[in-house]
Amino acid sequence: MLEATTVKGDGRRDATKAETGARIKEAFERLKANRWRMAAASAQERIARLVSLRHAILRRRGELEEALRADYRKPSAEAELTELQPVLAEIKHTIKHLRHWMEPVPVSSPPTLFGTRSMLRYEPKGVVLLLSPWNYPFNLLLAPLVSAIAAGNCVMCRPSDKVPATSRFVASLLQEVFPENEVAIFTGPSWIATLMLELPFDHVMFTGSTRIGRDVMAAASKHLASVTLELGGQCPVVIDETADVEAAAERVVWGKYLNAGQTCVAPNHVFVHESRATEFIEVAKRTVAQRYGGTEDERRKSEDLCRIVDPGSVRKLHDLIERSVAAGATLEIGGVHDVEERYLAPTILSGVKDGSPIMQDEIFGPVLPILSYRNLDDVLGSIRSRGKPLALYVFSSDRSSVERILAGTTAGGSVVNNVILHLANPELPFGGVGESGLGSYHGFYGFKNFSHERAVLVQGRPALLGMFYPPYTRKVRRAIGLVTRFFS
Repeated sequence: MLEATTVKGDGRRDATKAETGARIKEAFERLKANRWRMAAASAQERIARLVSLRHAILRRRGELEEALRADYRKPSAEAELTELQPVLAEIKHTIKHLRHWMEPVPVSSPPTLFGTRSMLRYEPKGVVLLLSPWNYPFNLLLAPLVSAIAAGNCVMCRPSDKVPATSRFVASLLQEVFPENEVAIFTGPSWIATLMLELPFDHVMFTGSTRIGRDVMAAASKHLASVTLELGGQCPVVIDETADVEAAAERVVWGKYLNAGQTCVAPNHVFVHESRATEFIEVAKRTVAQRYGGTEDERRKSEDLCRIVDPGSVRKLHDLIERSVAAGATLEIGGVHDVEERYLAPTILSGVKDGSPIMQDEIFGPVLPILSYRNLDDVLGSIRSRGKPLALYVFSSDRSSVERILAGTTAGGSVVNNVILHLANPELPFGGVGESGLGSYHGFYGFKNFSHERAVLVQGRPALLGMFYPPYTRKVRRAIGLVTRFFS
């Protein structure tokens, strides 16, 4: 592990960057030198690595919870639910299926290739770079790492410096499990990622903002490296007049305030039919009170609420609330904040309009804007006018309404009558579309994401192609014509 820090003085800073860059390059060369040995590893050898990782995680799970609490007071139950268990489930699913995934996949051949057999072989991409975010710093680094290792790659990682305690823990964990020529990890400032992107990785996976995702993709393109981008976007919720509003409010409140709203697939805003809007707001407020405390003071003291990652984000979110209220929104609950404590109360805004300040970008915090609607076409138009979301949620008991919403929009993934749960199914790909991302992973899709699908055709006997070799005599042209007429 390299833990780099910026020191005062421009000259020393440049020297630190140069030293860091040299150490990153050395690590890259070790990974590159080892990539063919990793590629040749059998399913049994890859599984053994994953088993070792699982044992280390289970042995040190208490340290993980302590690190997450140190970084932003993440409740232990929430750490278990959103960080630990998803990774353990990913490992278990991968171990169960890896032998099958690694087998060549036979595919059919057309009659014109009579005498051949065709197949797909999944081969590792080589040396992979994982750039992970701060909001789920364990899950969103370890889950892709499991897939990359299962696919036979060597991996370099860089966790976010916004969560230093968790980053140090992850670095220590990976150093314990993997030799430095299999997995290398570097912690420290954001410019470390910039230095990494100067190297010719075979694949780069980045999880974070759309803005930085563009920069990552541009850097990877210089080496023609393939990329996976897990970004974000304004994930909308649509609640129509036929929905179970009680269930919808309870589930949306859970998804919104999980991790203090700092979740890429958190419900960003809610479109609720005007006939059910008042009911939804009241149930949502009641649910917040039941789960986190009946008063603002009780909610502030709640041990079940995560903190915002840094003071700047608290200020930004509070400013959005104030400007949105000034623009006509009603503060139903919340709005209380403490910059020093990095606390922002669970907040609900009603009467929000499409052009409100809170609707301009992904919120990424515990603020829930509610927009009432009369005509579903207006909702579809609003959703289409924004970047394609990472997730879209629908609450309805009308199948035709659900189909109309799904068919009339696009999103990385969707859940009907709940939120977020599609992430928990390893048989579903998780990823974005357009501004919310490129590529997907989880389960087989993760193995595939870090593999190259190699097309292989094996020629047997007879080889009919010889009938069509030059010179193109009358007999050859007649044979070509017969084949064309037969198969066209």
